[in-house]
Amino acid sequence: MKTRIAIVGLGMAVTPHAKGLLDLADEVEVAHAFSPSSERRRAFGERFPFPLCDSLETVLADDTVDAVAVFTPANTHRDIALRCAAAGKHVLMEKPLDITTQRAVELVEGCRAAGVTLGVVLQHRFRPAGQKLAEILAQGDLGRMVGCSTSIRLWRPQSYYDEAGRGSFARDGGGVLISQGIHTLDLMLSLAGPVTEVAGYATTTPVHRMETEDMVCAAVKFENGAFGTIDATTAAYPGFPERIEITCEKGTADLAGTSLIVHYQDGRRVTIEPDESAGGTGADPMAFPHDYHRSVMADFVDAIRTGREPKVTGEEALKVHRLIDALIATGSSGKPVRVER
Repeated sequence: MKTRIAIVGLGMAVTPHAKGLLDLADEVEVAHAFSPSSERRRAFGERFPFPLCDSLETVLADDTVDAVAVFTPANTHRDIALRCAAAGKHVLMEKPLDITTQRAVELVEGCRAAGVTLGVVLQHRFRPAGQKLAEILAQGDLGRMVGCSTSIRLWRPQSYYDEAGRGSFARDGGGVLISQGIHTLDLMLSLAGPVTEVAGYATTTPVHRMETEDMVCAAVKFENGAFGTIDATTAAYPGFPERIEITCEKGTADLAGTSLIVHYQDGRRVTIEPDESAGGTGADPMAFPHDYHRSVMADFVDAIRTGREPKVTGEEALKVHRLIDALIATGSSGKPVRVER
């Protein structure tokens, strides 16, 4: 029997998910595709052959719907997720969980209390290069990690931030960290482990007119004793692949976008070539293949069917939210900040 999923939110973020759902048609059936905007429903219906509806209540009242995939603005996530959980629907939530960590915690705890599965769309964990590096690190061949530096040097033109609410605290919850950098920071944490302390700066550069930060630079200390840096911006024209460089006792791994090079001190080398997409690092934030979103959806559906946890749970996503909070706090105070657990 196919898993029946409803889509809530038909804006920019929905496209790779909808393509992934088409690929998974043997396992998944889209029961409803909802947006309160008739124009968005019309535009979506012209591109994808899914049933449209004009009411969230229709989704919640449909007992045949197993799960809801939520792709709405961040400031709506908690309330929609809690309504879905109360109706007994599993939830796949686009990042971030919500605009504040407190609201995110309420979302996670509400889904857990209702007994529904919550998965979070942090698709960088599903890139083959990142998965290969996780495997190598787990094997221990590189030895102990001593450093990890993460660079997120993206480009967004001013027109991107001219959209109402974009780059604001009220709708997005922040700037480069929570809207763009969250993917790479989550991947970094999954590879390198928890960060315990950060010290750095955050600012809005003259490149953009926006309420929130578009540049963050920080030194970080990891729980395992390693040190590193985080450098994130959307002011770096024309945009460059995100990079995580992990230095270990027996070699160094360089994860750049969808590529990987691991240099062992004994002369061995592991290489994964990048895919051919722009990776969403430049003016078009959607310039990437939908493969990784399809993998997120497939993992979520399998988790529902087997009763296991999805790869990225709500609790996992809270870790990157708390790191972002600390980076913003140190940027505001100019003092070192401990990362909450």
